[in-house]
Order: sequence, then structure tokens, then C-alpha cells
Amino acid sequence: MFDRLKTWLTEGGEDLNGGGDVLQLAMVALLLEAARIVDGKFDQRKLRVIEGLLERRFGLSAADAGSLVAAAERKVEGSAQLFGFTQTVNERLRRERRIELIEMLWEVIYADHVLDPLEDSLLRRIAGLVDVSDRERGEAKRRVLQRLGIA
Repeated sequence: MFDRLKTWLTEGGEDLNGGGDVLQLAMVALLLEAARIVDGKFDQRKLRVIEGLLERRFGLSAADAGSLVAAAERKVEGSAQLFGFTQTVNERLRRERRIELIEMLWEVIYADHVLDPLEDSLLRRIAGLVDVSDRERGEAKRRVLQRLGIA
């Protein structure tokens, strides 16, 4: 069902050791955190961006993307901290994939074309926790802004 996502996760040599589902959920949970950081609710526009990212980047059907988001929502609601999610990502993804994840997070944050200080702070924290430098985070942001046509 999620073969293309699993391929993306493993093509760089990541050893999932049966933990692919845990890694997928951790990644989507971080995307959901970005979608709700400002007011504690999941903004529908940002949820659509997350589902679209999952569909486009990993070839998931709309139903599969929705299922993965729903599973991650349950995980996020049961967690009060980012550390567990970022630790999973940091341990299991190679650097290039972690940078791509930061880029996906920027896409979620800029779904409304506005950067709230809380969103910027969240991205800085997540990038630090997954060992993505400020320079790499900034480059990912520039690529997203250019792709979205935001000055």
C-alpha cells in the first residue's frame, strides 16, 4: 500500500528493521505538528497540503494518504513532545532525507503563505533535533518559497 514511501525511506540505505511504519508515522506526525502549531488545531488547508505531499512525493492514493494522516493524528494527540518523533527520524533517515523532510515542513507552514513566529520556532527546533543545520534549513525554505511563488 505504501510501497513508494517505503522505497523513499530505504533507497538511501536506511535500515528500517521492521520499523518503517513507525518512521512513516513519525514523519507525518511532525508535518501535523507544523499544521497545528499556531492555534492547536489542524488547519484544513494545511491538512490538504500534507495529504497532497504524501500523494505527490510518494505516489499514495488519496485514501492511503488520508489513512496515514489519520493514524499520525492519533499519535500526535497522544504525545506532548516532539522528541520521540524527531529521535525516530534522526536515527533512521540519512541526512538528505532529513533535509527533504524539513522542506516538506516548510511547505505545510507556508500553505497559507504566512509565517507565524511559532511556526518559524518549530522549524528551528525540529531542524536542530534532526541534525539539519541552519544553512540547510534556510536553503530548504528558499526552495519552497520559490516553488510556491512567495516573495
